[in-house]
Amino acid sequence: MNISFLAFKIRDFWCSLRNFARQLSLLGITLICLIFLSSCQGIIPKEDGVIHLTLWQAINPPANRDIFQKLVDKFNQTHPDIQVESIFESEPQLPKILTSVVANVPPDLLSFHPEYTGQFVELGALRPLEDWLNKSPLKSDIRPNLLPEMQLDGHIWSVPMHTSNIGIFYRPKLFEAAGITELPKTWDELRQVAKKLTIDRNGDGRPEQYGMLLPLGKGGWTVFSWFPFLFGAEGEVVTNNRPNLTNSGAIAALKFWQDLIKDGSVMLSAPERGYEEEAFLTGRVAMQITGPWTLIMKSEVDHQVLPIPAGIRPATVTGTGNFFVMKTTPAREQAAFKFLEYVLSEEFQTEWSIGTGFLPVTLTSAQSKAYQQFINEKPVLKVFFDQLPVARSQPIIAGYSRLSDSLGRAIEATVLGESAEKALKKAQERLDLIWDDK
Repeated sequence: MNISFLAFKIRDFWCSLRNFARQLSLLGITLICLIFLSSCQGIIPKEDGVIHLTLWQAINPPANRDIFQKLVDKFNQTHPDIQVESIFESEPQLPKILTSVVANVPPDLLSFHPEYTGQFVELGALRPLEDWLNKSPLKSDIRPNLLPEMQLDGHIWSVPMHTSNIGIFYRPKLFEAAGITELPKTWDELRQVAKKLTIDRNGDGRPEQYGMLLPLGKGGWTVFSWFPFLFGAEGEVVTNNRPNLTNSGAIAALKFWQDLIKDGSVMLSAPERGYEEEAFLTGRVAMQITGPWTLIMKSEVDHQVLPIPAGIRPATVTGTGNFFVMKTTPAREQAAFKFLEYVLSEEFQTEWSIGTGFLPVTLTSAQSKAYQQFINEKPVLKVFFDQLPVARSQPIIAGYSRLSDSLGRAIEATVLGESAEKALKKAQERLDLIWDDK
């Protein structure tokens, strides 16, 4: 499974878990923590004068994990006074992270999804990074549009390890057969192209080929896939750290998806399976919203990718993996900062990005000769690279899992026929009732 898909599975798991978790007493949580303590390897300091740091990560596929381990080994070889132990934690990882924090035995470093920042901050689990990063030239090297998913309530809580974003994969041969010679650049053009690509060959009213696949469901993948259209309509889902789902941009983005469906140009995925590529690979659909992690990239089926067409403006959504420094001791935290300096170095960023296909988070790496040569030889990946300046992140406020769950329900209801205004109004009212009690 790919790292971005796992992010959505974790979020959906957490949404199901939270109602149960609220019912646990502090004693119950502590007992659970004790069970986990035996598997928290590498947290007890070793008596050899070297600072040993534990890093938890869930990097997949294994080939990417191997690349990461080689980079960690390089750091350890050049920093004899700091040794980082990278520990793979299979999914779902979130319960173990939370229990390690409650039991006061967290890892020193955590590689995780920035959408959970607010939740970790509420637990008091994280060491703020601004005192270190604001003094470092590395901050100005990080892509500016990645800063919002690092910052919350006036503090910097994480640094990005890698980034990516969403585009629309398409089948060039199907475009050619439909007489389409220009790629859609606007929503209106996308709608017209999707109509041309929808073909009912035997006249039974059920197309054998649809223009586009849209995800059916209320889970994280559906919400993530919709965000590029939200941002393209200059919409928001958070204002002043509170849910705001009924703004004109959100309504317009949801109406656009509904318009595609009303045109008859859309094939809906199986419930909560909008990331699966089979319909695209078999030619049942000509376009699919996804990112460069998709298996389409490795298939022999003809494929290219186009940027998300613009609503009011061009936009897409980031898929970023970040590092957090957990609260431990000053000495261990300072050692963790040294590792983060390495993660943001040109050496790490370039080797990791070329080896995995993720996109570099620093301008120095992106502009390096080695990376420029690599990306110019990868035309599909270059589309995602070129979209980086217009990519925005999902919110990282505490309670985002609740917001995402309610938003997903609204998207699903609209896809199934309810008006966008009504679905978003219901979701907003649901959130208003529970938000201050989250």
